[in-house]
Amino acid sequence: MTFHPLDPLAADEFTAASAILAREHGVGDGWRFASIEMVEPSKAAVAQFEADGTVPERRARLVVLNRSENATYIAVVSLDTGSVLSWAHEPDVQPNFTVDEWEEADAALRANPEVIAALAARGITDLDLVFMDTWTYGAALIPEKYAGRRLGWSDTWVKASPGANPYAGPVNGLHCVIDVNTMELLEIEDSFSVERPEIMGEYVPHLIPERIKATSTRPPLKPLDIVQSDGPSFDVDGNLVTWQNWSLRVGFNYREGMTLHSITYNDGGTIRPIANRLSFSEMVVPYRDPSVDHYRRTAFDIGEWGLGFMTTSLELGCDCLGEIRYIDAVMHNSKGEPYAIPNAFCIHEEDNAVLWKHVDHDSGAEVRRMRRLVVSFHVTVANYEYLIYWRFYQDGNIECEVRATGIMVVTHINEGQAHPNGTLVDQRTYAPFHQHFIVARMDLDIDGTENTVFRSETQIEPISEANPHGLALVQKNTPIEIEGSDDFNWDTQRAWKVVNENKLNGLGTPVSYKLVPSGAIPSFFDPSAPVYQRAQVIGHTVWVTPNDENERWPSGEFVNQSSVDHGMPEWVQQQRAVRGVDLVLWYVFGIHHITRPEDWPIMPSDTVSFWMKPVGFFDRNPSLDVEPSPGAHCAPGHQHDEHDHGETHNTEHNHSEHNHGSTDGGLIHDH
Repeated sequence: MTFHPLDPLAADEFTAASAILAREHGVGDGWRFASIEMVEPSKAAVAQFEADGTVPERRARLVVLNRSENATYIAVVSLDTGSVLSWAHEPDVQPNFTVDEWEEADAALRANPEVIAALAARGITDLDLVFMDTWTYGAALIPEKYAGRRLGWSDTWVKASPGANPYAGPVNGLHCVIDVNTMELLEIEDSFSVERPEIMGEYVPHLIPERIKATSTRPPLKPLDIVQSDGPSFDVDGNLVTWQNWSLRVGFNYREGMTLHSITYNDGGTIRPIANRLSFSEMVVPYRDPSVDHYRRTAFDIGEWGLGFMTTSLELGCDCLGEIRYIDAVMHNSKGEPYAIPNAFCIHEEDNAVLWKHVDHDSGAEVRRMRRLVVSFHVTVANYEYLIYWRFYQDGNIECEVRATGIMVVTHINEGQAHPNGTLVDQRTYAPFHQHFIVARMDLDIDGTENTVFRSETQIEPISEANPHGLALVQKNTPIEIEGSDDFNWDTQRAWKVVNENKLNGLGTPVSYKLVPSGAIPSFFDPSAPVYQRAQVIGHTVWVTPNDENERWPSGEFVNQSSVDHGMPEWVQQQRAVRGVDLVLWYVFGIHHITRPEDWPIMPSDTVSFWMKPVGFFDRNPSLDVEPSPGAHCAPGHQHDEHDHGETHNTEHNHSEHNHGSTDGGLIHDH
């Protein structure tokens, strides 16, 4: 495994970083390490390393919380010298919640005599079946009497039996307010109760009632085995992945989870940069139900919790299929201690139907199968799962796809009770409407760092002497010269091109990549709404800003208990120029989830995606050199004589999963 300065922090580096603060500032018992992440080296430092091997200083940035004082500090340490480079108190902010706090709050509340009594009053006495799910607060919703505390509020859930789905048993109208620094119960909100209806909320096979299983008419599937007898066509060296002219690096941190770096394409021997860094910078999930059970329910899954902390091991289920390579990750707990996430990232190839085809009247058919490289990771954020896939194609396309699955939040109601802000999904049980806003942060370098975003729109030409039949369409491209926002427009099929005006293709036009929007949704918020005030980035589809390493979080770094958005709306007030500069393109997309009965008791994946497509980046179709599939892999009568034994093919024999062990110190596994 080859070291690179963009490689994520290793376990011993987490240990060293926390030890430095313990030694120099007494950070230990009574403190929490909210986050430890690598300070990524600059583009210039990375370029210097790749040119002559000069290794930049390894640094870590830590956000720590003194629980007794409810005080947040930010530190930067040198892992090379073991010294503290900066240490500063950050007043009036709350860092992200940690998994430890979430688990400790559940245990503390279930052991609290007042909570036990409140549950017993509702007939709930088996505390092993109870789950207290603590959420964060928005500052605008915090009662004045609790100002200055680190707060959480809890949902209460009860399982029907051991191992059953807790989210099928809401204890409506019962919520706790807790100080998560001290784990002190501040208040029990016991506002109403609903008799639990008879519902079917189970999804684990042995818990599904026989009467439900008996209705199944689904025949069994025959095996679908993906076999690459000569191995995959991609290579993994540490965190470097190369495949079919593509090269990229996989990174990882507590907040964004998986990040992708240094994405290039080998175009006829010329290594051409496309993106410096791709990631998700925020995820806002507001529930659109003002009832007592849901009015506080807005999750900032990235800023308040962190996708890195929520990343799950892909060895726990059949998440990837075929000839897989995995990369492990390392994260830390709130004591600053490292832990491993085996198989955190999955890398594999997929057949994706036809890449290009034409049947000529005289010479017959030319067909090429499409292959794509998939780099993915999965996160579990309490009741929801997000499955994130970045796909790279032989024709230069990049696709980002997100699948949301898991279990919806539900509420029981009385017979005949209205539920205008949600859908009935079971007997006297509704799931509230909600939204999932995802903000992709794309530091693009299209053939270099001097880029400009052009709004690209189709316009109708008026009927005239030159256009008598009203057929003419023109494409209008308008440069965005000052940082700010833009919105999707269906009527003009608006898209956005990232153009390098200094680099021309063989046809004499500037090279570019185009953001093809999909999954763009309006916020449906009044501008004065507290949630919108905290996350104004969701109010527009696209934002363009100059690249600034300090501008990573579009709703501010400290969104936990925030009331004011210190991110994007403050940045763009500077009105900086964004023509011909190193820029960042921010894309806001997601799921407008109008809940359905078919989403219960476990939700089939809801899928959204967007594309980055080359437009004039190449002189012609860059996949002309893709070889035909070998005859043995095609249907009879549609065979070529050429042979490509690396091609993925399906077989009908029962090919069981195999594990060849691990290489590179256990960081990469093949299944």
